[in-house]
Amino acid sequence: MAGTERGTAVLPFTEARARSVLAALRGADAAADARLVAFSENAVFALPDGQVAKVGRSAELLDRARHELRVSQWLAGRDVPSVRPADPSAHLVDGHPVTFWKRLPEAVRPARPADLAPLLALVHSLPSPPFDLPRRELLGGVERWLRLAGDAIDPEDARFLRERRDGFAPAAAALTPHLPPGPIHGDALPRNVLVGPDGPVLVDLETFSLDLREHDLVVLDLSRDRYGLPAAEYEAFTAAYGWDVREWEGCAVLRGARETASCAWVAQHAPANPGARAEFRRRVASLRDGDPTVRWYPF
Repeated sequence: MAGTERGTAVLPFTEARARSVLAALRGADAAADARLVAFSENAVFALPDGQVAKVGRSAELLDRARHELRVSQWLAGRDVPSVRPADPSAHLVDGHPVTFWKRLPEAVRPARPADLAPLLALVHSLPSPPFDLPRRELLGGVERWLRLAGDAIDPEDARFLRERRDGFAPAAAALTPHLPPGPIHGDALPRNVLVGPDGPVLVDLETFSLDLREHDLVVLDLSRDRYGLPAAEYEAFTAAYGWDVREWEGCAVLRGARETASCAWVAQHAPANPGARAEFRRRVASLRDGDPTVRWYPF
């Protein structure tokens, strides 16, 4: 993938910036009263009117925002427990995509891997939708994340990740799956499930794709080793789903690609977050050293 080896300065995406974008659509009072509930590639706000707003980091995410709306409407028609849009349109304000969603009930408890497994099994049983789904471009965001990092990261670290990406991309594309390819969530983590009074609900549908279903299963294998997921929780997940992706010979390749992407993803937070800079350096060092035992910390 083409790209400059050294990034350029970019305007940091901050909570204040996201609130100003929200104010342009809903007014200063609504923006001021909105409660920030998550901040990553999107700033997610609970609004006073009972809706949820997602403000994207950059205009490059507009197509992904539109995709998430389309997928959510399709899943609603298939009776899949998932987040529902409050507005069918994605808005672009000052270079930031904004979407609005129906607020889900408050969680009755934190989601666990075993709550995620039945939702994935349901998604994996679906036929292809009547519109095109993209492939899961697991490594597709690497260049953008490194560019957003700019000079906040060492250019040698950026070069290392680009080279690692270029090695894993063809290897991942050549994999022979164990499961039949089809619809996948694309970022299958318990944090993307809300357990409400009526049960688990799937959220964050931006990476919904048509690809190897193993993509959705290798995530928790990585979580077990890198993020401290207890072995019992992982075993509960595989038991509920009915298969352990570690039995598949392609697991190491897909996991390596995801590790590369997960490392680069942190880089976009580095300009405004010293903790992200430290975490990025930790992750790069562990990949350079080939040490899978180094603990990573989520953002």
